[in-house]
Amino acid sequence: MLVVVALGGNALLRPGDPRTLDRQRANVQAAALALAPVLREHEVVLTHGNGPQVGELARVATAAGELAPALDVLDAETEGLIGYLLAQELHNAVPERAFVTVLTQVVVDADDPAFTRPDKPIGEWYERDAAASVGREHGWTMTEVDGRWRRVVASPLPRSIVELDAIRTLGAAGIVPIAVGGGGIPVVVAPDGRARGVDAVVDKDRTAALLARGLEAERLALLTDVDGVYLDWGTATARRITVAHPDALAGRAFAAGSMGPKVEAAAAFARTGGTAVIGALEDAGRVVAGEAGAVGTTVTTTATGITTAG
Repeated sequence: MLVVVALGGNALLRPGDPRTLDRQRANVQAAALALAPVLREHEVVLTHGNGPQVGELARVATAAGELAPALDVLDAETEGLIGYLLAQELHNAVPERAFVTVLTQVVVDADDPAFTRPDKPIGEWYERDAAASVGREHGWTMTEVDGRWRRVVASPLPRSIVELDAIRTLGAAGIVPIAVGGGGIPVVVAPDGRARGVDAVVDKDRTAALLARGLEAERLALLTDVDGVYLDWGTATARRITVAHPDALAGRAFAAGSMGPKVEAAAAFARTGGTAVIGALEDAGRVVAGEAGAVGTTVTTTATGITTAG
């Protein structure tokens, strides 16, 4: 079975972790061990988040009195950083498989409405006066988040993946590609075919679903730090969804910026005929296998409505 596996950003850096290479390497090693059963049993294309790493690179540049590189460049840098760590630890865990990191460009529309309504927070936190000053200096859009201020950027929809054929060729040769990290490097393509990077963030879950559709994968696995999708999350009546039809998830509220995009991506992929699963990285083998009654959440058009555990 061909499976696209998407690792959440917490696979490398979790909230509260020290921002050190040793911590990232330890987290990646744990992720590689969790993925080993999947890699031994299936053909896999791997993707990952990069939010903490992009934020850290931007913070270091700011602390040094420099303007952080454009987001397309930061995306490329973090794809290389995370891809290196993943490829090394995955090979240590599953030496019989070969892994290749692909710096991946994702085409977005230059006229996507998101460019006129930036809403994706990134980078440093500022007090009000400092935010106003930084915004004026760099031409950034700033917004208040939980009582402090952050830069916000556009998050346009991914339209196509430039390196899709290369990713497909690697997979056909038995190599595991690590691709479209962080949602991919955002580019726009001019009428003459020339591409250029843009200052934006593409949602990683949307791109993972696009990648899975483009490769005609049978399964999309969105692995995170919780054991599935919950109804009434955070309340005494919270219950895990074991299996759901994508239409039954439409209109329901899930946390923006975390579970919401995963549910959206899972539903979009399932509507194309595949099966999407959402669950904990530590249970990767069972989640990918679709043991929905025990772990994770399965989204498929063969389901009827929503079934919950308990």
